[in-house]
Amino acid sequence: MSSRSDQPLVPAVWQRHDSEILPLWRDRLCLEMGPTVASRYASGLFFEDRRRPIAQWFNPALNAALLVGIETSAEWPVQRFGLFYAPAQGGVVQVRTTVHEWYTRNPNTPPTADDAFTAAIQSAESFLQVEMDFF
Repeated sequence: MSSRSDQPLVPAVWQRHDSEILPLWRDRLCLEMGPTVASRYASGLFFEDRRRPIAQWFNPALNAALLVGIETSAEWPVQRFGLFYAPAQGGVVQVRTTVHEWYTRNPNTPPTADDAFTAAIQSAESFLQVEMDFF
């Protein structure tokens, strides 16, 4: 297993903010899709702020954000973490990476929810590192 020092470092301009989903997500989705469709996007992740755990980074200089959150409905037997990016120029984009999922019928069989969340965070941190190369 690799140590934390082997993992990509998140650029300092990206601040971790996991306590609540930023209003930026709801605002941008409503502009793009309208409030009704936006409220259902990613199983309501951006409107109900109830699906945990989440990991979120915000770049105030760019007004950009990145979120790791559960994107599937709670009733599904396969749960999955998605990565969502709100770029500086506006909008919301789902970042396609390795699938980070677990099976609720076998919660202790790898990959577990913790395994999937850890892997999704690593993907998000790698994405932020690459994204900063473009600025």
